[in-house]
Amino acid sequence: MAGFEEIEKARQLLGLGEYASLKDIKQAYRKKAFQYHPDKSKLDNKESEEKMKSLNRSYKLLVDYCSRYKYSFGEEAVDRAYPDEAYVKRYIHGWFRDM
Repeated sequence: MAGFEEIEKARQLLGLGEYASLKDIKQAYRKKAFQYHPDKSKLDNKESEEKMKSLNRSYKLLVDYCSRYKYSFGEEAVDRAYPDEAYVKRYIHGWFRDM
């Protein structure tokens, strides 16, 4: 199990903001992996290998954290996730009805 400090280090290593989707995590990992891969990096092999090990651990930790997260499928949570749909729903169902 990981604590906040480990999650925070992993997030920072991948260059992610406070909020990130699984897609964002994967893109950040691929970008960093391409940058530090021993075959592509300008660093020496030992340094590149250590950096890749850190990136792999961070990626695995963040993906595991996301896979354990429980999502709410309540109406309020869905409206927060898709705010445009909430506006459309209000418009269709009479946004100005109470005025």
